[in-house]
Amino acid sequence: MNTLALIVLAANQLIIAIDYNIVYVALPSLASDLHFTSASVQWVVSAYALAFGGFLLLGGRAADLLARRAVLLTALGLYAAGSLLGGLAPSQPLLIAARVVQGLGGALLFPVTLALINAIFPEGAARNRALTVWSGAGAAGGAIGALLGGLLTSSLGWRSTFFVVVPFALAVGLLALPALADTRKHTRTSPRGASRAWSQYDIPGSATATLGSLSLVFALVEGPQQGWSSPVTLTAFVIAALSLALFLRIEARAAHPLMPLTMFRNRNLTTGALLTGVHFAGFGGQFFLVTTWLQGVHGFTAVQAGLAFVPLSLAIVVGTSLGGRLVARIGAQRTAFTGLIAGTAAMGALALLLRADQAYVMVLLPLSLLSGLGMGTAWTAQWVIASTGVPAEQQGVASGVASTSQQVGGSIGLAVLIAVSAAVTHGVAGPVQAEVVTTGLRWAFASAALLLAGGAVIALLASRRPVGSTLVPAAIPVPAPAGTPAPVAAGADEGDAGSVTAR
Repeated sequence: MNTLALIVLAANQLIIAIDYNIVYVALPSLASDLHFTSASVQWVVSAYALAFGGFLLLGGRAADLLARRAVLLTALGLYAAGSLLGGLAPSQPLLIAARVVQGLGGALLFPVTLALINAIFPEGAARNRALTVWSGAGAAGGAIGALLGGLLTSSLGWRSTFFVVVPFALAVGLLALPALADTRKHTRTSPRGASRAWSQYDIPGSATATLGSLSLVFALVEGPQQGWSSPVTLTAFVIAALSLALFLRIEARAAHPLMPLTMFRNRNLTTGALLTGVHFAGFGGQFFLVTTWLQGVHGFTAVQAGLAFVPLSLAIVVGTSLGGRLVARIGAQRTAFTGLIAGTAAMGALALLLRADQAYVMVLLPLSLLSGLGMGTAWTAQWVIASTGVPAEQQGVASGVASTSQQVGGSIGLAVLIAVSAAVTHGVAGPVQAEVVTTGLRWAFASAALLLAGGAVIALLASRRPVGSTLVPAAIPVPAPAGTPAPVAAGADEGDAGSVTAR
Protein backbone atom coordinates (compact mmCIF):
# COMPACT_ATOMS: atom_id res chain seq x y z
CA MET A 1 0.00 0.00 0.00
CA ASN A 2 1.32 3.45 -0.93
CA THR A 3 1.20 4.83 2.60
CA LEU A 4 2.40 8.40 2.05
CA ALA A 5 0.04 8.97 -0.87
CA LEU A 6 -2.89 7.54 1.07
CA ILE A 7 -2.09 9.87 3.99
CA VAL A 8 -2.28 12.87 1.65
CA LEU A 9 -5.51 11.66 0.07
CA ALA A 10 -7.06 10.94 3.47
CA ALA A 11 -5.99 14.42 4.64
CA ASN A 12 -8.01 15.91 1.79
CA GLN A 13 -11.11 14.15 3.07
CA LEU A 14 -10.22 15.38 6.56
CA ILE A 15 -10.26 18.96 5.26
CA ILE A 16 -13.65 18.49 3.61
CA ALA A 17 -15.12 17.01 6.81
CA ILE A 18 -13.64 19.67 9.09
CA ASP A 19 -14.87 22.45 6.83
CA TYR A 20 -18.35 20.92 6.72
CA ASN A 21 -18.70 20.35 10.47
CA ILE A 22 -16.81 23.27 11.95
CA VAL A 23 -19.40 25.80 10.81
CA TYR A 24 -22.39 24.17 12.54
CA VAL A 25 -21.37 25.05 16.09
CA ALA A 26 -20.54 28.60 14.94
CA LEU A 27 -23.93 29.18 13.28
CA PRO A 28 -25.71 30.85 16.24
CA SER A 29 -22.83 33.29 16.82
CA LEU A 30 -22.42 33.92 13.11
CA ALA A 31 -26.15 34.49 12.64
CA SER A 32 -26.25 37.00 15.48
CA ASP A 33 -23.23 38.94 14.25
CA LEU A 34 -24.32 39.19 10.60
CA HIS A 35 -28.07 39.38 11.33
CA PHE A 36 -29.16 36.16 9.64
CA THR A 37 -32.69 34.97 10.42
CA SER A 38 -33.35 31.43 11.65
CA ALA A 39 -34.44 30.51 8.12
CA SER A 40 -31.79 32.34 6.08
CA VAL A 41 -28.84 31.08 8.13
CA GLN A 42 -29.20 27.67 6.50
CA TRP A 43 -27.83 29.28 3.32
CA VAL A 44 -24.44 29.29 5.05
CA VAL A 45 -24.69 25.51 4.83
CA SER A 46 -26.65 25.21 1.59
CA ALA A 47 -24.49 27.64 -0.44
CA TYR A 48 -21.49 25.42 0.23
CA ALA A 49 -23.36 22.21 -0.47
CA LEU A 50 -24.93 23.52 -3.68
CA ALA A 51 -21.67 24.78 -5.15
CA PHE A 52 -20.10 21.49 -4.09
CA GLY A 53 -22.86 19.38 -5.59
CA GLY A 54 -23.53 21.54 -8.61
CA PHE A 55 -19.97 21.39 -9.92
CA LEU A 56 -18.99 17.88 -8.83
CA LEU A 57 -19.64 16.39 -12.25
CA LEU A 58 -17.42 19.05 -13.80
CA GLY A 59 -14.83 18.33 -11.11
CA GLY A 60 -15.05 14.63 -11.93
CA ARG A 61 -14.51 15.35 -15.62
CA ALA A 62 -11.48 17.51 -14.79
CA ALA A 63 -10.10 14.62 -12.71
CA ASP A 64 -10.35 12.37 -15.77
CA LEU A 65 -8.96 14.83 -18.34
CA LEU A 66 -6.30 16.83 -16.51
CA ALA A 67 -3.22 16.10 -14.43
CA ARG A 68 -4.75 14.96 -11.18
CA ARG A 69 -2.16 16.46 -8.87
CA ALA A 70 -2.69 19.85 -10.51
CA VAL A 71 -6.46 19.53 -10.00
CA LEU A 72 -5.90 18.60 -6.36
CA LEU A 73 -3.62 21.59 -5.75
CA THR A 74 -6.11 23.94 -7.44
CA ALA A 75 -8.86 22.60 -5.19
CA LEU A 76 -6.81 23.16 -2.05
CA GLY A 77 -6.05 26.71 -3.24
CA LEU A 78 -9.78 27.39 -3.62
CA TYR A 79 -10.41 26.04 -0.13
CA ALA A 80 -7.76 28.33 1.31
CA ALA A 81 -9.03 31.38 -0.60
CA GLY A 82 -12.68 30.74 0.32
CA SER A 83 -11.80 30.22 3.96
CA LEU A 84 -9.81 33.46 4.07
CA LEU A 85 -12.67 35.37 2.44
CA GLY A 86 -15.16 33.82 4.89
CA GLY A 87 -13.11 34.86 7.89
CA LEU A 88 -12.92 38.44 6.60
CA ALA A 89 -16.52 38.69 5.34
CA PRO A 90 -18.32 41.77 6.75
CA SER A 91 -21.78 40.91 5.39
CA GLN A 92 -24.14 38.08 4.55
CA PRO A 93 -23.57 38.18 0.74
CA LEU A 94 -19.79 38.01 1.07
CA LEU A 95 -19.96 35.18 3.58
CA ILE A 96 -22.26 33.18 1.31
CA ALA A 97 -19.93 33.95 -1.62
CA ALA A 98 -17.03 32.61 0.45
CA ARG A 99 -18.94 29.42 1.11
CA VAL A 100 -19.54 29.09 -2.65
CA VAL A 101 -15.77 29.34 -3.27
CA GLN A 102 -15.17 26.68 -0.62
CA GLY A 103 -17.80 24.53 -2.29
CA LEU A 104 -16.05 24.89 -5.65
CA GLY A 105 -12.87 23.70 -3.96
CA GLY A 106 -14.72 20.68 -2.63
CA ALA A 107 -16.23 19.97 -6.05
CA LEU A 108 -12.71 19.52 -7.41
CA LEU A 109 -11.10 17.95 -4.36
CA PHE A 110 -13.63 15.21 -3.62
CA PRO A 111 -13.74 13.47 -7.03
CA VAL A 112 -10.03 13.80 -7.74
CA THR A 113 -9.21 12.24 -4.38
CA LEU A 114 -11.56 9.34 -5.00
CA ALA A 115 -10.33 8.97 -8.58
CA LEU A 116 -6.74 8.68 -7.34
CA ILE A 117 -7.71 6.09 -4.73
CA ASN A 118 -9.70 4.07 -7.23
CA ALA A 119 -6.94 4.30 -9.84
CA ILE A 120 -4.06 2.98 -7.75
CA PHE A 121 -5.80 0.47 -5.48
CA PRO A 122 -7.22 -2.49 -7.41
CA GLU A 123 -10.87 -3.35 -7.05
CA GLY A 124 -11.49 -5.63 -4.09
CA ALA A 125 -9.74 -5.89 -0.74
CA ALA A 126 -6.99 -3.32 -1.34
CA ARG A 127 -9.39 -0.63 -2.54
CA ASN A 128 -11.86 -1.40 0.25
CA ARG A 129 -9.12 -0.92 2.82
CA ALA A 130 -8.05 2.38 1.24
CA LEU A 131 -11.67 3.56 1.18
CA THR A 132 -12.01 2.59 4.84
CA VAL A 133 -8.98 4.75 5.73
CA TRP A 134 -10.40 7.59 3.62
CA SER A 135 -13.83 7.25 5.25
CA GLY A 136 -12.27 7.13 8.70
CA ALA A 137 -10.41 10.36 7.99
CA GLY A 138 -13.70 12.00 7.10
CA ALA A 139 -15.31 10.76 10.28
CA ALA A 140 -12.35 11.95 12.35
CA GLY A 141 -12.71 15.32 10.65
CA GLY A 142 -16.28 15.44 11.93
CA ALA A 143 -15.08 15.05 15.51
CA ILE A 144 -12.23 17.51 15.06
CA GLY A 145 -14.44 20.03 13.30
CA ALA A 146 -17.16 19.94 15.94
CA LEU A 147 -14.75 20.29 18.86
CA LEU A 148 -12.52 22.82 17.15
CA GLY A 149 -15.54 24.85 16.09
CA GLY A 150 -16.72 25.12 19.67
CA LEU A 151 -13.31 25.99 21.09
CA LEU A 152 -12.51 28.58 18.44
CA THR A 153 -15.95 30.21 18.47
CA SER A 154 -15.87 30.60 22.25
CA SER A 155 -12.28 31.84 22.48
CA LEU A 156 -11.60 33.74 19.25
CA GLY A 157 -15.01 34.16 17.61
CA TRP A 158 -16.73 32.51 14.67
CA ARG A 159 -14.36 34.03 12.11
CA SER A 160 -11.53 31.87 13.41
CA THR A 161 -13.42 28.77 12.29
CA PHE A 162 -12.77 29.93 8.71
CA PHE A 163 -9.21 31.13 9.22
CA VAL A 164 -8.06 27.80 10.68
CA VAL A 165 -8.71 25.98 7.40
CA VAL A 166 -6.24 28.19 5.49
CA PRO A 167 -2.94 26.87 6.91
CA PHE A 168 -4.25 23.30 6.94
CA ALA A 169 -5.12 23.39 3.22
CA LEU A 170 -1.78 24.98 2.35
CA ALA A 171 0.13 22.41 4.40
CA VAL A 172 -1.60 19.46 2.70
CA GLY A 173 -0.91 21.06 -0.68
CA LEU A 174 2.80 21.32 0.11
CA LEU A 175 2.87 17.70 1.28
CA ALA A 176 1.15 16.60 -1.94
CA LEU A 177 4.04 17.88 -4.07
CA PRO A 178 6.54 15.22 -2.95
CA ALA A 179 3.93 12.56 -2.13
CA LEU A 180 2.10 12.55 -5.46
CA ALA A 181 3.71 12.36 -8.87
CA ASP A 182 1.99 14.42 -11.54
CA THR A 183 -0.12 12.71 -14.17
CA ARG A 184 -1.05 13.31 -17.75
CA LYS A 185 -4.60 12.98 -18.99
CA HIS A 186 -6.11 9.68 -20.16
CA THR A 187 -5.28 9.09 -23.80
CA ARG A 188 -8.44 7.09 -24.48
CA THR A 189 -10.91 9.65 -23.25
CA SER A 190 -8.97 12.81 -24.06
CA PRO A 191 -7.53 13.18 -27.57
CA ARG A 192 -4.47 15.35 -28.13
CA GLY A 193 -5.25 18.86 -26.95
CA ALA A 194 -8.78 17.95 -25.87
CA SER A 195 -8.15 18.98 -22.27
CA ARG A 196 -8.16 22.56 -23.52
CA ALA A 197 -11.35 22.19 -25.54
CA TRP A 198 -14.49 23.52 -23.90
CA SER A 199 -16.57 20.79 -25.52
CA GLN A 200 -14.76 18.19 -23.43
CA TYR A 201 -16.12 19.77 -20.25
CA ASP A 202 -19.78 19.96 -21.31
CA ILE A 203 -20.40 23.47 -20.01
CA PRO A 204 -24.12 23.41 -21.00
CA GLY A 205 -24.57 20.21 -19.00
CA SER A 206 -22.79 21.65 -15.99
CA ALA A 207 -24.81 24.88 -16.17
CA THR A 208 -28.19 23.15 -16.40
CA ALA A 209 -27.36 20.66 -13.64
CA THR A 210 -26.24 23.45 -11.32
CA LEU A 211 -29.23 25.68 -12.14
CA GLY A 212 -31.63 22.80 -11.63
CA SER A 213 -30.27 21.75 -8.25
CA LEU A 214 -29.94 25.35 -7.07
CA SER A 215 -33.52 26.17 -8.07
CA LEU A 216 -34.89 23.06 -6.39
CA VAL A 217 -33.18 23.73 -3.08
CA PHE A 218 -34.07 27.44 -3.27
CA ALA A 219 -37.72 26.49 -3.62
CA LEU A 220 -37.52 24.12 -0.65
CA VAL A 221 -35.67 26.67 1.50
CA GLU A 222 -37.91 29.62 0.65
CA GLY A 223 -41.19 27.71 0.51
CA PRO A 224 -41.94 27.96 4.26
CA GLN A 225 -41.20 31.70 4.21
CA GLN A 226 -42.69 32.75 0.88
CA GLY A 227 -45.52 30.20 0.85
CA TRP A 228 -45.61 27.01 -1.22
CA SER A 229 -48.03 28.51 -3.73
CA SER A 230 -46.27 31.87 -4.03
CA PRO A 231 -44.99 32.96 -7.47
CA VAL A 232 -41.38 32.87 -6.22
CA THR A 233 -41.62 29.27 -4.98
CA LEU A 234 -43.57 27.97 -7.98
CA THR A 235 -41.20 29.70 -10.42
CA ALA A 236 -38.21 28.08 -8.71
CA PHE A 237 -39.83 24.64 -8.96
CA VAL A 238 -40.59 25.16 -12.67
CA ILE A 239 -37.01 26.31 -13.39
CA ALA A 240 -35.68 23.29 -11.52
CA ALA A 241 -37.84 20.84 -13.49
CA LEU A 242 -37.03 22.43 -16.87
CA SER A 243 -33.31 22.68 -16.13
CA LEU A 244 -32.97 19.08 -15.00
CA ALA A 245 -34.99 17.84 -17.99
CA LEU A 246 -32.77 19.90 -20.30
CA PHE A 247 -29.69 18.49 -18.58
CA LEU A 248 -30.79 14.93 -19.34
CA ARG A 249 -31.49 15.87 -22.96
CA ILE A 250 -28.06 17.48 -23.30
CA GLU A 251 -26.32 14.46 -21.79
CA ALA A 252 -28.14 12.10 -24.16
CA ARG A 253 -26.93 14.04 -27.23
CA ALA A 254 -23.58 15.53 -26.23
CA ALA A 255 -20.43 14.24 -27.93
CA HIS A 256 -18.62 14.44 -24.59
CA PRO A 257 -21.35 14.31 -21.94
CA LEU A 258 -20.55 15.45 -18.44
CA MET A 259 -22.49 12.46 -17.10
CA PRO A 260 -22.64 9.72 -19.73
CA LEU A 261 -26.05 8.15 -19.25
CA THR A 262 -24.63 4.81 -20.37
CA MET A 263 -22.71 4.71 -17.08
CA PHE A 264 -25.98 3.94 -15.34
CA ARG A 265 -26.05 0.56 -17.02
CA ASN A 266 -23.65 -0.28 -14.20
CA ARG A 267 -26.18 -1.13 -11.49
CA ASN A 268 -23.56 -0.75 -8.79
CA LEU A 269 -22.96 2.89 -9.72
CA THR A 270 -26.70 3.57 -9.87
CA THR A 271 -27.26 1.94 -6.50
CA GLY A 272 -24.28 3.70 -4.95
CA ALA A 273 -25.45 7.09 -6.23
CA LEU A 274 -28.95 6.55 -4.86
CA LEU A 275 -27.58 5.46 -1.51
CA THR A 276 -25.22 8.44 -1.15
CA GLY A 277 -28.09 10.84 -1.83
CA VAL A 278 -30.48 9.23 0.62
CA HIS A 279 -27.68 8.74 3.17
CA PHE A 280 -26.81 12.42 3.36
CA ALA A 281 -30.43 13.54 3.11
CA GLY A 282 -31.26 11.50 6.21
CA PHE A 283 -28.06 11.58 8.23
CA GLY A 284 -26.64 14.97 7.21
CA GLY A 285 -29.44 17.08 8.65
CA GLN A 286 -28.93 15.75 12.17
CA PHE A 287 -25.99 18.12 12.73
CA PHE A 288 -28.24 21.14 12.15
CA LEU A 289 -31.10 19.66 14.19
CA VAL A 290 -28.89 18.69 17.13
CA THR A 291 -27.23 22.14 17.11
CA THR A 292 -30.69 23.74 17.26
CA TRP A 293 -31.70 21.59 20.23
CA LEU A 294 -28.45 22.01 22.16
CA GLN A 295 -27.95 25.74 21.69
CA GLY A 296 -31.47 26.92 20.92
CA VAL A 297 -33.42 24.88 23.48
CA HIS A 298 -30.85 24.06 26.17
CA GLY A 299 -28.63 27.11 25.86
CA PHE A 300 -25.38 25.20 25.39
CA THR A 301 -22.34 27.35 24.75
CA ALA A 302 -20.32 26.79 21.58
CA VAL A 303 -17.74 24.76 23.51
CA GLN A 304 -20.40 22.63 25.18
CA ALA A 305 -22.08 22.01 21.83
CA GLY A 306 -18.75 21.08 20.26
CA LEU A 307 -18.04 18.60 23.05
CA ALA A 308 -21.55 17.17 22.70
CA PHE A 309 -20.85 16.41 19.03
CA VAL A 310 -17.65 14.49 19.78
CA PRO A 311 -19.35 11.18 20.75
CA LEU A 312 -21.41 11.27 17.54
CA SER A 313 -18.33 11.92 15.44
CA LEU A 314 -16.28 9.23 17.19
CA ALA A 315 -19.13 6.77 16.65
CA ILE A 316 -18.93 7.58 12.94
CA VAL A 317 -15.19 6.81 13.03
CA VAL A 318 -15.91 3.43 14.63
CA GLY A 319 -18.71 2.86 12.12
CA THR A 320 -16.45 3.40 9.12
CA SER A 321 -14.00 0.81 10.45
CA LEU A 322 -16.86 -1.56 11.21
CA GLY A 323 -18.24 -0.97 7.73
CA GLY A 324 -14.95 -1.99 6.16
CA ARG A 325 -14.92 -5.24 8.13
CA LEU A 326 -18.55 -6.01 7.36
CA VAL A 327 -18.02 -5.45 3.64
CA ALA A 328 -15.36 -8.16 3.76
CA ARG A 329 -17.74 -10.54 5.55
CA ILE A 330 -21.25 -9.96 4.24
CA GLY A 331 -20.86 -7.74 1.17
CA ALA A 332 -21.29 -4.03 0.57
CA GLN A 333 -25.04 -4.00 -0.07
CA ARG A 334 -25.88 -5.85 3.14
CA THR A 335 -23.45 -3.62 5.03
CA ALA A 336 -25.19 -0.52 3.70
CA PHE A 337 -28.55 -2.00 4.69
CA THR A 338 -27.29 -2.65 8.24
CA GLY A 339 -26.04 0.92 8.65
CA LEU A 340 -29.20 2.49 7.25
CA ILE A 341 -31.43 0.37 9.47
CA ALA A 342 -29.40 1.49 12.52
CA GLY A 343 -29.85 5.10 11.42
CA THR A 344 -33.57 4.61 10.89
CA ALA A 345 -33.91 3.20 14.40
CA ALA A 346 -31.94 6.08 15.93
CA MET A 347 -33.86 8.83 14.12
CA GLY A 348 -37.18 7.14 14.80
CA ALA A 349 -36.39 6.86 18.50
CA LEU A 350 -35.42 10.56 18.64
CA ALA A 351 -38.74 11.41 17.01
CA LEU A 352 -40.58 9.51 19.75
CA LEU A 353 -38.49 10.27 22.83
CA LEU A 354 -36.90 13.73 22.53
CA ARG A 355 -38.25 16.29 25.03
CA ALA A 356 -37.30 19.88 25.84
CA ASP A 357 -36.63 19.18 29.53
CA GLN A 358 -34.42 16.12 28.99
CA ALA A 359 -30.76 16.03 29.88
CA TYR A 360 -28.43 15.49 26.94
CA VAL A 361 -27.09 12.21 28.35
CA MET A 362 -30.51 10.60 28.74
CA VAL A 363 -31.70 10.29 25.14
CA LEU A 364 -29.65 12.34 22.69
CA LEU A 365 -26.27 10.89 23.64
CA PRO A 366 -27.07 7.16 23.34
CA LEU A 367 -29.13 7.63 20.19
CA SER A 368 -26.39 9.79 18.66
CA LEU A 369 -23.98 6.91 19.21
CA LEU A 370 -26.33 4.53 17.39
CA SER A 371 -26.84 7.04 14.58
CA GLY A 372 -23.09 7.57 14.24
CA LEU A 373 -22.39 3.85 14.02
CA GLY A 374 -25.04 3.48 11.32
CA MET A 375 -23.83 6.53 9.41
CA GLY A 376 -20.21 5.36 9.35
CA THR A 377 -21.08 1.77 8.47
CA ALA A 378 -23.27 2.71 5.52
CA TRP A 379 -20.84 5.43 4.38
CA THR A 380 -17.98 3.01 3.75
CA ALA A 381 -20.19 0.48 1.98
CA GLN A 382 -21.86 2.87 -0.44
CA TRP A 383 -18.54 4.10 -1.85
CA VAL A 384 -17.41 0.52 -2.36
CA ILE A 385 -20.64 -0.11 -4.26
CA ALA A 386 -20.36 3.03 -6.40
CA SER A 387 -16.76 2.37 -7.50
CA THR A 388 -17.19 -1.31 -8.41
CA GLY A 389 -17.09 -2.20 -12.08
CA VAL A 390 -16.28 1.35 -13.28
CA PRO A 391 -13.38 1.63 -15.79
CA ALA A 392 -10.33 3.49 -14.52
CA GLU A 393 -10.71 6.25 -17.13
CA GLN A 394 -14.24 7.01 -15.82
CA GLN A 395 -13.51 6.89 -12.10
CA GLY A 396 -13.46 10.69 -11.83
CA VAL A 397 -16.89 11.08 -13.40
CA ALA A 398 -18.25 8.12 -11.42
CA SER A 399 -16.99 9.68 -8.19
CA GLY A 400 -18.57 12.95 -9.29
CA VAL A 401 -21.92 11.26 -9.95
CA ALA A 402 -22.01 9.61 -6.53
CA SER A 403 -20.78 12.66 -4.65
CA THR A 404 -23.14 14.96 -6.58
CA SER A 405 -25.96 12.78 -5.37
CA GLN A 406 -24.56 13.10 -1.85
CA GLN A 407 -24.31 16.90 -1.84
CA VAL A 408 -27.58 17.62 -3.65
CA GLY A 409 -29.34 14.99 -1.54
CA GLY A 410 -27.91 16.60 1.59
CA SER A 411 -29.07 20.07 0.52
CA ILE A 412 -32.55 18.86 -0.34
CA GLY A 413 -32.74 16.78 2.82
CA LEU A 414 -31.71 19.69 5.03
CA ALA A 415 -34.22 21.97 3.35
CA VAL A 416 -36.99 19.40 3.81
CA LEU A 417 -36.15 18.78 7.47
CA ILE A 418 -36.03 22.49 8.25
CA ALA A 419 -39.30 23.05 6.36
CA VAL A 420 -40.97 20.28 8.40
CA SER A 421 -39.67 21.75 11.65
CA ALA A 422 -40.61 25.30 10.64
CA ALA A 423 -44.17 24.25 9.85
CA VAL A 424 -44.58 23.41 13.55
CA THR A 425 -42.57 26.26 15.11
CA HIS A 426 -43.52 29.17 12.84
CA GLY A 427 -44.42 32.24 14.85
CA VAL A 428 -44.04 30.59 18.25
CA ALA A 429 -42.45 32.63 21.07
CA GLY A 430 -42.53 32.95 24.83
CA PRO A 431 -42.35 30.30 27.54
CA VAL A 432 -43.71 27.50 25.35
CA GLN A 433 -41.12 28.08 22.64
CA ALA A 434 -38.64 25.43 23.84
CA GLU A 435 -41.22 22.64 23.85
CA VAL A 436 -42.69 23.66 20.49
CA VAL A 437 -39.22 23.89 18.91
CA THR A 438 -38.50 20.40 20.24
CA THR A 439 -41.76 19.15 18.76
CA GLY A 440 -40.73 20.57 15.40
CA LEU A 441 -37.37 18.82 15.70
CA ARG A 442 -39.10 15.54 16.52
CA TRP A 443 -41.10 15.78 13.30
CA ALA A 444 -37.87 16.52 11.43
CA PHE A 445 -36.20 13.45 12.97
CA ALA A 446 -39.22 11.39 11.92
CA SER A 447 -38.77 12.64 8.35
CA ALA A 448 -35.08 11.69 8.49
CA ALA A 449 -36.07 8.20 9.66
CA LEU A 450 -38.37 7.82 6.65
CA LEU A 451 -35.60 8.89 4.28
CA LEU A 452 -33.15 6.39 5.76
CA ALA A 453 -35.76 3.64 5.69
CA GLY A 454 -36.15 4.28 1.97
CA GLY A 455 -32.39 3.91 1.57
CA ALA A 456 -32.48 0.64 3.49
CA VAL A 457 -35.06 -0.69 1.05
CA ILE A 458 -32.79 0.25 -1.89
CA ALA A 459 -29.84 -1.56 -0.26
CA LEU A 460 -32.00 -4.60 0.54
CA LEU A 461 -33.21 -4.89 -3.06
CA ALA A 462 -29.61 -4.54 -4.29
CA SER A 463 -28.48 -7.34 -1.98
CA ARG A 464 -30.89 -9.73 -3.70
CA ARG A 465 -29.03 -9.64 -6.99
CA PRO A 466 -27.40 -12.81 -8.34
CA VAL A 467 -24.43 -13.97 -6.30
CA GLY A 468 -21.99 -12.87 -9.00
CA SER A 469 -22.85 -9.21 -8.37
CA THR A 470 -22.51 -9.31 -4.61
CA LEU A 471 -19.64 -7.07 -3.61
CA VAL A 472 -17.50 -9.18 -1.32
CA PRO A 473 -13.71 -8.82 -1.54
CA ALA A 474 -11.71 -11.98 -1.94
CA ALA A 475 -9.57 -11.57 1.13
CA ILE A 476 -8.62 -9.25 3.95
CA PRO A 477 -5.91 -6.97 2.52
CA VAL A 478 -2.32 -7.24 3.69
CA PRO A 479 -0.07 -4.13 3.53
CA ALA A 480 2.51 -4.33 0.75
CA PRO A 481 6.20 -4.31 1.74
CA ALA A 482 7.86 -0.92 1.87
CA GLY A 483 8.91 0.27 -1.57
CA THR A 484 6.44 -1.91 -3.47
CA PRO A 485 5.06 0.06 -6.45
CA ALA A 486 1.40 1.02 -6.14
CA PRO A 487 -0.91 -1.22 -8.18
CA VAL A 488 -2.87 0.31 -11.02
CA ALA A 489 -6.54 -0.35 -11.64
CA ALA A 490 -7.38 -2.43 -14.67
CA GLY A 491 -7.74 -0.29 -17.73
CA ALA A 492 -5.56 2.56 -16.47
CA ASP A 493 -3.13 3.95 -19.00
CA GLU A 494 0.52 4.65 -18.49
CA GLY A 495 -0.19 8.11 -17.17
CA ASP A 496 -2.13 6.66 -14.29
CA ALA A 497 0.59 4.28 -13.31
CA GLY A 498 2.50 7.16 -11.85
CA SER A 499 -0.50 9.00 -10.53
CA VAL A 500 0.14 8.34 -6.88
CA THR A 501 3.64 7.04 -6.45
CA ALA A 502 5.42 8.03 -3.30
CA ARG A 503 8.81 9.60 -3.55
